[in-house]
Amino acid sequence: MTGRTLKFRLGTVVAGTILCGALAPAEAQDAQKKPNILFIVSDDTGYGDLGPYGGGEGRGMPTPSIDKLASEGMSFFSFYAQPSCTPGRAAMQTGRIPNRSGMTTVAFQGQGGGLPAAEWTLASVLKRGGYHTYFTGKWHLGEADYALPNAQGYDEMKYAGLYHLNAYTYADPTWFPDMPADLRAMFQKVTKGALSGNAGGPVTEEFKINGQYVDTPVIDGKEGVVGIPFFDGYVEKAAIEFLDEASQKPDEPFFINVNFMKVHQPNMPAPEFQLKSLSKSKYADSVVELDTRIGRIMDKLRETGMDKNTLVFYTTDNGAWQDVYPDAGYTPFRGTKGTLREGGNRVPAIAVWPGKIKPDTKNHDVVGGLDLMATFASVAGVPLPDKDREDKPIIFDSYDMSPILLGTGKSERKSWFYFTENELSPGAIRFNNYKFVFNLRGDDGASTGGLAVDSNLGWKGAEKYVATVPQVFDLWQDPQERYDIFMNNFTERTWMGVVMGEELKKIMATYVQYPPRKMQSVGYTGPITLSNYEKFQWVRDSLAKEGVSIPMPTGN
Repeated sequence: MTGRTLKFRLGTVVAGTILCGALAPAEAQDAQKKPNILFIVSDDTGYGDLGPYGGGEGRGMPTPSIDKLASEGMSFFSFYAQPSCTPGRAAMQTGRIPNRSGMTTVAFQGQGGGLPAAEWTLASVLKRGGYHTYFTGKWHLGEADYALPNAQGYDEMKYAGLYHLNAYTYADPTWFPDMPADLRAMFQKVTKGALSGNAGGPVTEEFKINGQYVDTPVIDGKEGVVGIPFFDGYVEKAAIEFLDEASQKPDEPFFINVNFMKVHQPNMPAPEFQLKSLSKSKYADSVVELDTRIGRIMDKLRETGMDKNTLVFYTTDNGAWQDVYPDAGYTPFRGTKGTLREGGNRVPAIAVWPGKIKPDTKNHDVVGGLDLMATFASVAGVPLPDKDREDKPIIFDSYDMSPILLGTGKSERKSWFYFTENELSPGAIRFNNYKFVFNLRGDDGASTGGLAVDSNLGWKGAEKYVATVPQVFDLWQDPQERYDIFMNNFTERTWMGVVMGEELKKIMATYVQYPPRKMQSVGYTGPITLSNYEKFQWVRDSLAKEGVSIPMPTGN
C-alpha cells in the first residue's frame, strides 16, 4: 500500500478539546445554595441488566428503584467508562485518562502503592468549594497510606474496601484448599478489611472480610469478620447515617461517594435477597439487592428533604464481565470487560436533579466517567486546578456535562479514547458515531460479532493489531461492531482517517508537556527484546521532535 504521510507537531492542540483548568464559569452561586452531590457507583453492572436499558423484569431481575431514578431524571445511552475496575474508578475520581495517573491496572493486596498523592480527586477539588466529603464502599485505588480515601480529599471514610471481591477469598481455605500454607498465611497477613477514618487521623480496620455467610463485625469486643454477602449492607448503613447527619447541617454542602461491591463476582446475595429475583440466580438476586439498597438511600434522601437540592449521579465502573458467567452481567454489545469493544466500555448512567434536570429524558451524547470531574466542579462553582497537588502543571480530560443536564446546550466532547492496561496511544477512538479500532486486546468475537464465551477472551488475549489500517464501525447503525466499513464500496470511510489522525495527534501531543506517572501495578507484558530496548529513547525523541506520523490510506 502506498500513501502520503501527515506529520503532526506539538503546540497545535485545539483549545477546549482537552480541558486544562479552563472551564466555562458556572452560574454565580452566591445567590443560591450550592447543590449537594450524591454519587453512587456499582461494580461490573451490565448495560443491559437494568430496566431503563431494556433489562430489569425482562431479564428476570426487576429494578424498580433504578427505574424510578430514570423516570425522575436523565438516562445516558452513550456513556463510557474504562474497561476494568481500577482504571474505571481512577478516571472518575481524577477526571484524567488512567495512563496519566499510572492507574491502568489492578494490584494484588500486599503490593502497596495506589493513586498518587499528587492527583486531584472529586473530593479534594470539591473541598475547595466548601464541601464536606464522605466515602464508603469499594475503593480499589491502592492500599498505601497516601492512596486511601481519607488522604485523597475525603473528610471521612467508612467501611472502605480496598480490593475487588475475589481478593477477600484468597486467604480462605474453603475457597482455595490447594493453596500452599505459607502463601495463605501471607494473604491473611496483608489483606486489609473494611477501613474507617477521618482526614489526617488514624485508620481503623473495622472488621475482616471473607467469602462466607457470616456477619460478626465484632467478636468478644474485638475486630470480627463480615462475609461478602453482608458487606454492601454496611455500605448502605454508612450512607444513610451520613445523610441523617448531613440533614442537621443544612448550610454545609456535601459530596458523598457510595460504592457498592455488587455485582462483581463472586455474587453472593445477602440472605434476605436469596431467590428474590424472578430468575432465582445469584447474579439476578444480587442485582435486586443492589437496586433495593440504592432505593433505600434515595428514600432517605427524600425523607430528609435534601433531594430538592441534590444532584444524584449513578453509574458503574466498567463494562459487563461476560466471561464469568453465570456471575456475569449482560450487554447487547460486542466484547466484555477488559477489551476495547463497546461491551467493555459502554455503561449505564443516570442523573437526577429535581427542578434542574427534566424528568424521563434520554441522552445520546458521547460522554463518560471522565466528565464527572468537570461537571461536579462546575455545578459547585469550583474552577479546576491547573497545577497538581505537588504544584506541577496538570491536564484534565474532563468536559462539563452541566449544559446537557440543564438542557442549555451540548457537551464540547466530540471524541472518546479507548485504552486497555498500559497503552499510551489509544487502542480505539470514537468520533461522533464512528469508531476506529487500531489494536485489540484479545481476539474477542468472531468477525460476524458472535458473543460466544469462548470468543470473549478479554484480558486473556494477546495484543493484536487489526491491520496496517484500522477497523471502522458506524456505532449508530452497527452498535455491535459487526461490519467493518473501512473499505466497503457503498459506505467507504477512508477519509475518516484524517479526522481520527487529528484526534490522535491532540492526545499524543499532551504526553510530552504532561508526562504520565509511573504505572502503579505492572503485569507480564511479554519479553524485553533488544529491538524494544533500542526503541525506547527513539520513541521519546520522536514525540518531542516530530510529533506523531500517521500514514494516509489511498484506498488501494
